[in-house]
Amino acid sequence: MTDQENSNDAELVARIDLLLSHVWMVRAFLKHCEEAEEDDELNDVQRTLYDYMLALGAPLQSGDHAKYLKQAKKKLKKLVAAKDLLVEIQPEISSHTNFKMAAASLSQAVRQIESLLTSGS
Repeated sequence: MTDQENSNDAELVARIDLLLSHVWMVRAFLKHCEEAEEDDELNDVQRTLYDYMLALGAPLQSGDHAKYLKQAKKKLKKLVAAKDLLVEIQPEISSHTNFKMAAASLSQAVRQIESLLTSGS
């Protein structure tokens, strides 16, 4: 791998990791909301978000950008499915602004992650 490719991968990982900070905040909100105690689908969403980020943690810590990107791409469908599920069930769960903003935030972050991972692939 060339220095340019390494630099590009490092930049891509940094951009994705920044977007994952939004995903993490949505996950934390969903994990600790009262509604999650009663809704299995909502729990599935927050667990999937956690699993996605957990899979990327070790490669991020070790600086293995190629492995990070490979894992991010491999698990992208599950991340997108979790986002789609939250958007679908959010109106049924709650119409509170917190839930609307969580769905909007997750949607935007996942769309951007998907775009970063699929452009140039």
